[in-house]
Amino acid sequence: MKIYRLHTKQNLPISIDEAWDLLSDPKNLQKITPDYMGFKILSGADRPMFPGQIIQYIVTPVFGIPAKWVTEITHVVDKKYFVDEQRFGPYSLWHHKHFIKEIPGGVEMEDIVDYKVPMGILGQLVHPFLVKPKLNEIFEYRRNKLIEMFGEFDSKNSK
Repeated sequence: MKIYRLHTKQNLPISIDEAWDLLSDPKNLQKITPDYMGFKILSGADRPMFPGQIIQYIVTPVFGIPAKWVTEITHVVDKKYFVDEQRFGPYSLWHHKHFIKEIPGGVEMEDIVDYKVPMGILGQLVHPFLVKPKLNEIFEYRRNKLIEMFGEFDSKNSK
């Protein structure tokens, strides 16, 4: 059983409150997800994030085939981190930790995703050619979209 990890960090020139307001509202996920993913929230995003919250989506991650994805928000520490875990969907395991912390000049956002692809050895064989590049592409889109929304972090002015 192979478990993979995606780990990203991004600095943004916004306050911890702005970052938390963006990340803790499930409806904002659509804003930072590529359009081709066909991301649509079906239910569960009608209130601010809380532990135990179940959110249902439709996504089209591969070949335009729609897939239902159900996640549970399992942990929330206000303005620090939250965790979402897939309960039903395209992965055998999906555990996504979202961390934010204040840094000089803005915030650091960190994502750690531990995941397992389905279909055993076949899934492991297609992972490097299909799943991993697709996840990297989605997170790169998110990085660029956040820069478009909030501007580039200037490390020279943050000291």
